[in-house]
Parts: sequence; structure tokens; C-alpha cells
Amino acid sequence: MIRDYLELGSVVGAHGLQGELRVHPACDSPAFCCQFRRLWFDPQGERPAEVLAARPHKNVALLRLNGITTLEQAQALRAQRLFFRRADAQLEEGQYFIAELLDCSVIDADNPALCYGTLCDVSKTGANDVWHIRRPDGAEALIPVIASVVKEVDVASGVIRITPLEGLF
Repeated sequence: MIRDYLELGSVVGAHGLQGELRVHPACDSPAFCCQFRRLWFDPQGERPAEVLAARPHKNVALLRLNGITTLEQAQALRAQRLFFRRADAQLEEGQYFIAELLDCSVIDADNPALCYGTLCDVSKTGANDVWHIRRPDGAEALIPVIASVVKEVDVASGVIRITPLEGLF
């Protein structure tokens, strides 16, 4: 489901003495975190933070925010989650954010009346992602995210259409 604000990552510490933040990304890469000039401290978009500088560094993004100029101020933000505005992110056609997939209904591509459950988690396996589907009875099923299974993803409508592998359900 399309959300206005999505989690960018969490502050894991300070970098240096000038208030630079080490942010562990909740997205694909630290480089993705560096494209924004404004972030938010809350998922409602009520507490903005101006990004003065950003750069990837190993497995984190280093961010300098307006008003955070000391080591102590940066350390006080440890564990703080940062959010970006969905409208500010650029995605290619057919790409979507994992956070937008969560809670989408997973239905049969050939029989829309057949609902397999809701998407509740995503595992990264290397070859392809694996979606965790919470069944109506509470059980969890795993489906591979491959073209022969996933036929359509419509996050705006909150619906994913699949053709499951034989014997999966």
C-alpha cells in the first residue's frame, strides 16, 4: 500500500566530532539514503530535518543534518529512525518498496476470488526474494519472487496476483 513516508534507516552512532550521523539503511544501499535533501524524524512527516551533506561509507550512510553539530548531539540520536517522503524517491517502472508490499492481499491470478493471505515479510536470499504470506488460518507460506509465480504487483490497490507453484497451497 502506498505510504507517504517510508523508513530510510536508523541512526547507529556518530562519525567524527562534528555531529555527522552513521545511518544503517533500511533500503537496498547506503547510496539510496544519500539522494534526499530533507528527511523526517517521524512517519507522519511532522518533524523535518534538512540534510546538509550525505555520502555512503562502507555499509552505512553518513549524514550531516542542520542543527546537529556536535558529537553529543549526534550520539543523542542513536536508535532514532529517519523517514523519507515517498514522492521524493525515484523508482524505475516495476520497482516498489518492501514497506509498501507489506499487508497487500495475495490473490490467485486466474481466480481473483481465491485469496491466499497477506504479505507479512520479505526475506532476501541472494538469488531471489522470498515473500512470507500469512494465511487466513494463521499459518505462513513462503513463495519465491520469480516471474513464473508473481504475475502482477499493484501496491496502489494493495493487491498482488500470483500463480503458485504446484502443491504450494
